[in-house]
Amino acid sequence: MKRKPAITSRDVAERAGVSQSAVSRCFSTNASISEKTKLKVLQAAKELGYRPNSIARSLITRSSRTIALVLSHLDNMFYPLVLEKASLRFQAEDYHLLLFVVPEEGDFIGVMDRILQSQVDGILMMSASLTSSLAQECVDTGIPVVLINRNVDFAGVSQVYSDNYHGGYWVGSYLAMGGHEQIAYLAGLKSSSTSRHRYQGLVDGLASLGKQCQVIVQGDYDFEQARSATLQLFSEPPYPDAIFAASDHMAIAVIETLRHDLGRRVPEDVSVVGFDDTPIAAWPSYRLTTVRQSVDQMVEEATTLLIKQIRQGDFRAVSRMLPVTPILRDSVRQFTHE
Repeated sequence: MKRKPAITSRDVAERAGVSQSAVSRCFSTNASISEKTKLKVLQAAKELGYRPNSIARSLITRSSRTIALVLSHLDNMFYPLVLEKASLRFQAEDYHLLLFVVPEEGDFIGVMDRILQSQVDGILMMSASLTSSLAQECVDTGIPVVLINRNVDFAGVSQVYSDNYHGGYWVGSYLAMGGHEQIAYLAGLKSSSTSRHRYQGLVDGLASLGKQCQVIVQGDYDFEQARSATLQLFSEPPYPDAIFAASDHMAIAVIETLRHDLGRRVPEDVSVVGFDDTPIAAWPSYRLTTVRQSVDQMVEEATTLLIKQIRQGDFRAVSRMLPVTPILRDSVRQFTHE
């Protein structure tokens, strides 16, 4: 069977009795066109089976209308939420999406080369590491970059992130007020600014009430790594009476390990706190006390900022820190004020 000849915008224009430019405006985001003309064009397009050619349009506009979404650790429950909401936001603005999944310690330089070769209009980086030299390469190429849930100090790179320090500070002060003495921190990746800031907040929050973080173990935001780290914490005394995990994903691993491998009760024997407030944190099996990051606000701020930079060509770095909210549930030992 021979392939049918492609229907062009000229065919639609002839059927609708309008100019070819009117057809183009009808299928262009935010273009000016009367409702009457738009209805005629859409009806003609439907009758002919016309679909606009985005590749041809990009050659004319010199815009691919493509966004590169770069992330790691899809098993971390926080990032699929961000990915879903960011995808819906960009699609609503008529941008195509290219997804690049990069291991945190993987070949990010090679991936960045492929991103730049893809002629994307902008890059939203959700978790992968970005060096200053790669950031500068993006700036030199004229591609705006916005980091989400990361805090770096590179010229020309914008970022939207949560107040990780004060989230950690609340955890430290709350655990100290609860009378906990052997407090452990389950850290994310060593290269992660979020993990470092949450830890510093924890330390300062504990210190404000005369307490200390007794031990740090690496969980690298990985479920199995967090399980191994929890077993390590209980390999010899003194055992922790509270564990602050740098993400809900790791906190859930801690609770599972405490209950099923170590036979300890949460929170009677060990209090557990997470960070993110992903949906699983509220499940009856966990009822995890955590620190909420607003995914909706973070995505809205980051995507709006990136689209604005693409359209205006203004790549000046913008840094926006969003507030966090303590969420009290049942995984921390309750206390009363005397």
